Amino acid sequence: MNLLDTLAQGILLGGLYTLFAAGLSLVFSVMRLVNLAHGDLIVLAAYLILGLSSGLGLHPFAAVLLAAPLMFGAGWLLQTHVFNRVLGADLLPPLLVSFGLSIVIQNALLEGFSADSRKLAAGQVEAASIPLGGLAVGVVPLLTLATAVAVILALNALFYRTALGRALRATFDDPVTAGLMGIRPRRVFAIATGLALAVAAIAALYLGVRANFDPSIDPARLLYAFEAVIIGGLGSLWGTLAGGIVIGLAQAAGAAVNPEWQVLAGHLAFVAVLLVRPRGLFPRAHD
Repeated sequence: MNLLDTLAQGILLGGLYTLFAAGLSLVFSVMRLVNLAHGDLIVLAAYLILGLSSGLGLHPFAAVLLAAPLMFGAGWLLQTHVFNRVLGADLLPPLLVSFGLSIVIQNALLEGFSADSRKLAAGQVEAASIPLGGLAVGVVPLLTLATAVAVILALNALFYRTALGRALRATFDDPVTAGLMGIRPRRVFAIATGLALAVAAIAALYLGVRANFDPSIDPARLLYAFEAVIIGGLGSLWGTLAGGIVIGLAQAAGAAVNPEWQVLAGHLAFVAVLLVRPRGLFPRAHD
């Protein structure tokens, strides 16, 4: 096993898992909603980018600039007209609604695009690599990790340095008091879901460029996203980055020993972290 190569591959893979999980973490940070349709929404965004690329003749990295605002709008509408109607003290109704939404999206994609796998064609950048510390590192995985860090930085800046961020945090802490101060919690929830789906569009870009996708791949995407969020600590954005890298490193190490152990190693790392830190590596200071 080449230790340096395994570490590099694991960290780079962790960047992709961070992008999968960032939107999920954002939504939970604001409204404590676990969106079971998050993986399907990433796949939906991948098909949207594919459609924009083929229909308008755009490079996928240009198409995502159109797809992200469209996904933001979809998130706004989804939260306003669906999730806001079922949010409350009982966590079961939002879970059931998101599960139903997952089934609807998956079957709609199967009807529209069939079960054939697709891929986003990004040209020569897909095979490009650069020498780094004696290793040949792929340009796309490096871009994925850099984008994941940039997304976490941007979301943290939004949360802690803007008026919108103060509204998001106040709504999480006490939506009733926030409403008395002039904040409209339902509007804040819609913005949060819109941002989460815009991030999902970015995740979909790198998913589609790096691997094939089809309507039925959601369970793996959703599971990795959940594990990254829980390992990092529910509601912690930097923890989400750490959780994604932990899973990536575990899978890279497992694959280096035996390719059949890649996925299993990631799940074992998830269980091991929870045995030591039941609330995750970087839990929020309060529930």
